[in-house]
Amino acid sequence: MAQRADPTKGSRSWHELLATVLLVVTAVATSWSSYQATRWNGEQAAAAGRANAIRVQAARSAALGEAQTQVDVATFIAWTDADQSNAEELADFYMQRFRPEFEPAFEAWLATSPFTSSSAPQTPFEMSEYKVAAREESERLDLAAETTAMTVTRNIQRASNYVLTVVLYAIVLFFAGISIKMTSRRLQTIMLTAGYVVLAATLTWIATFPVSLKI
Repeated sequence: MAQRADPTKGSRSWHELLATVLLVVTAVATSWSSYQATRWNGEQAAAAGRANAIRVQAARSAALGEAQTQVDVATFIAWTDADQSNAEELADFYMQRFRPEFEPAFEAWLATSPFTSSSAPQTPFEMSEYKVAAREESERLDLAAETTAMTVTRNIQRASNYVLTVVLYAIVLFFAGISIKMTSRRLQTIMLTAGYVVLAATLTWIATFPVSLKI
């Protein structure tokens, strides 16, 4: 007597095939996400290093700018004392030693007749012409450091997002693995469907992520 074909055998084979595909795709996706998480951690570490280096340069420029301002103040006070004492040679001596950045502000200040006009600025340091390049460079570097720090934060978030996808892939692997051990076709279908839904949602989300491939 001919044996009857088991109607559940073909269905189970399809379930096993779908589960295998789900396992393979998820394993590859997990490896990719793990690699990208590592890459973005490296990117944020590199950006943090750049931010620290920029901050060091900003601090040096700020210190230089402060020192140069102190020199300007000291020479200006010395010139004022000499000028008010009618020591013309000594006043000229100090004027010749004004820093080039200070001279435009000093000349603009003198043009306001500070000794006779009550509306004139009290010192050249109040003039818009007074600029210290080192101080401006420090401000520029501080802004660059803040921008780089924002890059660090973004890269940390990107690495965290990839790590989260690894967690989601673990859920998919759980659904795929448990579906194979179930004897109920209905439960197998539910587990596989849930696995594919989570996988599809995760892959759709990860498609929006930036990719780091620098060596």
